[in-house]
Amino acid sequence: MDKNDPLRQLWLAFVLLTRLPLPHLPENAFSQGPRAVWAYPLVGFVVGAIGALTGQISLSLGLPVTGSAVLALGAMILLTGAMHEDGLADMFDGFWGGTTTARRLDIMRDSQIGTYGVLALILVCLAKISALSVLLGSGGWAIVAAAALSRGIMPALMHGLPHARVDGLSRSVGVPPRRAAVTAAAIGALAALLCLGSLGIAAICVAALVGLATALLAKRKIGGQTGDVLGAAQQLGETAILLICAAAL
Repeated sequence: MDKNDPLRQLWLAFVLLTRLPLPHLPENAFSQGPRAVWAYPLVGFVVGAIGALTGQISLSLGLPVTGSAVLALGAMILLTGAMHEDGLADMFDGFWGGTTTARRLDIMRDSQIGTYGVLALILVCLAKISALSVLLGSGGWAIVAAAALSRGIMPALMHGLPHARVDGLSRSVGVPPRRAAVTAAAIGALAALLCLGSLGIAAICVAALVGLATALLAKRKIGGQTGDVLGAAQQLGETAILLICAAAL
């Protein structure tokens, strides 16, 4: 198999990051996982577009704006199987529920959710619904931009931080080459500029700050990154981008 097959890599990115009913890839296709990260923002673009479309249709049917925002958020969560939200909850539980690196990693692996995780999910979902209630009235392009740009954060962390575990989803995907990580960041930034115009510059800066802050925190707490850290970075980045876009309207 060609190691640089972009269509296969794009397909793999959708398989890894969504629950869309796609045909199964051959087992050897997953060896392209590290190179496929460039396509993560494209997955986000589709997820955000479906979320925005769901919200717009709900509004056109006469649903209240808050209800439409909830449905838009729900559509995006269903598309991804809540995998990033799960990472957010696990990271908050582990980082603030444990006092040593080993204990934090153990808590993050635990399938049960704790107080920190519940509160993180509640606050992030409330913040998103609040922002979506504002943004749906402007066409929803900010939703697409936030979903794409925030997924450009993940490859940067995968490339820049060591693995904190000897196993796990992030470890199984592997370390992406610099070119793939840079391409992902560039695609995410381009999506933000196309969807938001000059406001995209502020969104890019916010995404970069969230990515940097998450990376520094993860390095300090567990010595590197895991799939949970990547999911949390995406969620925090997306929320911050949505909020700054809503504030600008």
